[in-house]
Amino acid sequence: MPSFDVVSQVDMQEVDNAVNQTRKEITQRYDFKGSKTEIEQEDDALRIISDDGFKVAAVLDVLQSKLVRRGISLKALDYGKVEPGPGGRAKQAITIRQGIVDDKARRITKLVKESKIKVQAQIQGDQVRISGKNRDDLQEIIQCLKGEDFELPLQFINFRE
Repeated sequence: MPSFDVVSQVDMQEVDNAVNQTRKEITQRYDFKGSKTEIEQEDDALRIISDDGFKVAAVLDVLQSKLVRRGISLKALDYGKVEPGPGGRAKQAITIRQGIVDDKARRITKLVKESKIKVQAQIQGDQVRISGKNRDDLQEIIQCLKGEDFELPLQFINFRE
């Protein structure tokens, strides 16, 4: 029986490359000369620290452009508020979402059932497995899921016959 998995994954190596490119650009830009601007990366989180909120926003803009160029969807980012940091500086935390949370997975399975296409959807941890008897039905479900906005990037992997 043909099946595939719906997942939401971010390539952390590409995120690391984008962060390094952002650091390099910040050191070369004139508007950041003399400022103490840094980007810290820890597992699935990023933190931007700079002199004020305007520079944090500028760094965020550069980071977003680098992420998009590297194929990372901005839907995978969860932005925190710009907060005052130590020494009169400003900081912002950014969380990188991995996996499909339960309420989104339920929404995906509900959409699959409402589509009236003869396939089954099962939630398996942080992914959803969709299986059916016909390959065309599975491709139709993929198009249906691509047309819906789940506020996170979806990938379709492990397509099996």
